[in-house]
Amino acid sequence: MQHFHEKLRDLHGIHLSYTWVKAALQTAGLVKRRKKPGSHRKRRPRRPLPGMMLHIDGSEHHWFGDERSYELIVVMDDATSEIYYAQLVEAESTRTVMAALREVIETQGLFCSLYSDRAGHFFVTPKHGERVDPSRPTQVGRALQELGVKMIAAYSPQARGRSERNFGTWQGRLPQELRLRGIKDLTQANELLRNQCIPEFNSRFTVSAPQKGSAFVRARRKDLDWIFSVQHERTINNDNTLTLENRVFQLDKTRWRNTLAGQTVIVHEHLDGRMSIRYGPHIMATYAADQLPPQAEKRRGTPRPPTGRAA
Repeated sequence: MQHFHEKLRDLHGIHLSYTWVKAALQTAGLVKRRKKPGSHRKRRPRRPLPGMMLHIDGSEHHWFGDERSYELIVVMDDATSEIYYAQLVEAESTRTVMAALREVIETQGLFCSLYSDRAGHFFVTPKHGERVDPSRPTQVGRALQELGVKMIAAYSPQARGRSERNFGTWQGRLPQELRLRGIKDLTQANELLRNQCIPEFNSRFTVSAPQKGSAFVRARRKDLDWIFSVQHERTINNDNTLTLENRVFQLDKTRWRNTLAGQTVIVHEHLDGRMSIRYGPHIMATYAADQLPPQAEKRRGTPRPPTGRAA
């Protein structure tokens, strides 16, 4: 509604009051009247400094106004509501979340804590509806643990109130911006988000932090490519091969050891599609996304003999 009022003023020079426009649209049945607020809830105070706590969340929506649905991943500062990252993706997952967090760390710096829902790529929840198990980190949890970032789980939609209100604003504005420009492509939509929507959003909705200063710390680490990778531990076979996702990787002989049979290595799936194999500090092999070994076909079980009596 506010977005519509802004466009009337900025694009068409119509300077009617927000209240008048809202009432006119509601009377015409073009805008639904909001339900009366429920029980009283006290809003949680903001963190005093930027970088003390960031929110990350995804919202699935028909952003292009057609049958396609995508997820908008947003990273927002709790202290100021400033948006550091907003991109449309096919689905929220370990890799898309890692890509978002890595970009924020590279552009803003390391932050103190991350607030999120309890999706499986953030936390392991042994029993549905119960507390998460911090002793069993996910790939995202392991990466943030290495960087000293604390993860905080939300236990209700109300606890994520700022993110929920933020997505309400995005759902009201972004589809209209895409429609006005005739954008139907994911790449073009993300360019619009990065170059125009995020700066405009921040200019309108960012608030001053309760205190001066910043809790961000410049990221001086050079190993973010390794930290933000999906990691698998594997044991080398007697023929110096290992198997991952039905692919067989053959390791070459090294100058410092005749064979690695029986040794444990880490396979890294990088965010750009590359794969690397490391043994301690040694990089044993690196494969570009188009150079990976072919996937073997899954073996089918031996067919069972027919049962029952013959006719």
